[in-house]
Amino acid sequence: MKLANLDGRAAVLTAQGAVDVESASDGRFPSHPDAALRHLAEIRDWVGAAGPRADPASALAALEADPSRLGPPVTAPGQIFAVGLNYLDHSTETGLVVPDAPLVFTKFPSSLAGPGDDIPLPTPTCDWEIELVLVVAEGGRDIPPSKALDHIAGFCVGQDISERAAQMAGATPQFSLAKSHRAFIPIGPWLTTPDELDGPHDLRLTCTLDGETVQSGHTRDMIFDIPALISHLSGVCELRPADLIFTGTPAGAGFSRTPARYLTPGSVLRSTIDGLGTLANTCV
Repeated sequence: MKLANLDGRAAVLTAQGAVDVESASDGRFPSHPDAALRHLAEIRDWVGAAGPRADPASALAALEADPSRLGPPVTAPGQIFAVGLNYLDHSTETGLVVPDAPLVFTKFPSSLAGPGDDIPLPTPTCDWEIELVLVVAEGGRDIPPSKALDHIAGFCVGQDISERAAQMAGATPQFSLAKSHRAFIPIGPWLTTPDELDGPHDLRLTCTLDGETVQSGHTRDMIFDIPALISHLSGVCELRPADLIFTGTPAGAGFSRTPARYLTPGSVLRSTIDGLGTLANTCV
């Protein structure tokens, strides 16, 4: 199932069109995307049994072509975790030591953006990093790897935009602040539930900048896989419903190039993960 934030309301997306969750269910389910997220299993069963009428004006293909009506599928996560250097090729290109345990930092919810939103560039040194994003369903502490996938509501595409000058300035890097400017967390285009995928462990990630491929990788190349990340994080923090986990980026980030390359006003950043959809964000 694909659950979207369509015009600020929760909607199930199908090839035939969008189903407004609250209206079509006569109020059984809430209209707010975050509230609807807590009823994912019930909504999926309801759609399968009731076959609610879809709005053909909001067909999946139309929204893929023009995502301007789509907001972030999760609007107010309590926690946003991100994992650095989680692909060997990215670790290698940075010249940094491959971590022995997940390298975790945070991003702040005020920088969330939708799949078609503009990205304001505060400086000339802003960079891209496509990532697979997990949305937590059932939270908890000390989740074993064998149970980790049961705690996932779904997946979406994400960009971890970074202001590199501030991130690398000083003796101690400022990851969280440098990665949390306005609209530095575009996610979407919708939440895809796990049952729509063969699994999250072999998905292709592709990022293009003005039509040129700048990143291409597979989730199978993660150093720490999804169950390991969930187990590690929950061993320290209590995971909660609607939390986001950015799982790392493959090689191809701009600051690792020679010479370094950064986002510029007018550039279009397209971020695609097979089975999950595409973000199309213009830099301004």
